[in-house]
Amino acid sequence: MKLLISTGEVSGDLQGSLLIKALKTNAEKRKIELEIIALGGERMREAGAKLISNTSSIGAIGFLEALPYVLPTLNSQSKIDNYLSSSPPDAVILIDYMGPNIRLGLKVKKKFPNIPIIYYIAPQEWAWRLGDSGTTDLISFTHKILAIFEEEAKFYSHKGGNVKFVGHPMLDFYRDIPTREDSMTKLGLTPDKKLLLIIPASRKQELKYILPTLLKAAKLLQEKDPSITVLIPSGLKEFDKLLNNSLKEYGVSGRIVLSNEVDNIKPFLFSAAHLALAKSGTINMELALNSVPQIVGYKVSRITAFFARYLLRFNVKYISPVNLLLNKMLIPEFVQEDFKSEKIFNAALRILEDNSSKEDIMLGYKRLKDKLGKPGVTDRASKDILDMLFQ
Repeated sequence: MKLLISTGEVSGDLQGSLLIKALKTNAEKRKIELEIIALGGERMREAGAKLISNTSSIGAIGFLEALPYVLPTLNSQSKIDNYLSSSPPDAVILIDYMGPNIRLGLKVKKKFPNIPIIYYIAPQEWAWRLGDSGTTDLISFTHKILAIFEEEAKFYSHKGGNVKFVGHPMLDFYRDIPTREDSMTKLGLTPDKKLLLIIPASRKQELKYILPTLLKAAKLLQEKDPSITVLIPSGLKEFDKLLNNSLKEYGVSGRIVLSNEVDNIKPFLFSAAHLALAKSGTINMELALNSVPQIVGYKVSRITAFFARYLLRFNVKYISPVNLLLNKMLIPEFVQEDFKSEKIFNAALRILEDNSSKEDIMLGYKRLKDKLGKPGVTDRASKDILDMLFQ
């Protein structure tokens, strides 16, 4: 059985690698031979996939922001088109990566209507819309949707999709959380220090639009409280040097956790952290599930913001999946014009100095966990995929 798995960006590469490991484990138990080819990144290659194209660093939100990736994306699409023509797979699994995966799904459906297409971690259309009711064509080409949110399952089921709620894959992470004391020691921090995590980017554009404001806020916090030290986990190897230079440029006391260290050290970072300043995205769920108080921000170019608001009429109530799922502003979030270092600084002080603010966030995190299903998500998803293909 030959499977094609398609995803992009850092988070997609991570989820793809976990799914590949689970698929291989369960296929071996069933005495099924799997060949997995992929659009993804190094994590997926290490998990056993043959990469057709590396898409882990191809990704942007916006119009101007996407221009540098037009040629790499076209090149990637050309490679997959050639592969499909010469050696079509037995099934296709799409993970997140909305634009390219919608295109790929439609192409496969048109050219190979009998190839099953499964979407795992689908676009969050239940949470946003374009214009009055604009959505993707996902239902038209998928044979099954493995939903990670209950709201997502309800949304696609209502539209006529074949949907199963499997739960959120981040539930499978860090179930044995180290103590703060052990984590501080592991990170080389003394007990008198307060750890502030800055998590600015999984896309290169985010280093430009998000990182400077978060560093300015961190500098203000360190001036207020010199015991605060900063650690910045790097999402990609190409970010390592830029992040390190930015830390020095803004005079922030701390260091970078290099990209090749992040996976192993993440549990200690989360356990030791007093607060995180983060971009919006999957990382918000990771922080919540590891009980790290957080402040979320996002910003794009003015041109992109104008097009999204006034031409596409893009509408989303909250930018953080944590707030979206709870349908309330549990964690502070600042978007576009509100994304300012002073506002982030003031919100951070409230969390660091007011125990009731932190307790409210922790209670909200507990409610969030109840909405995400049960651990074993990736294993369940892999079994559902194999059940569908070998029923």
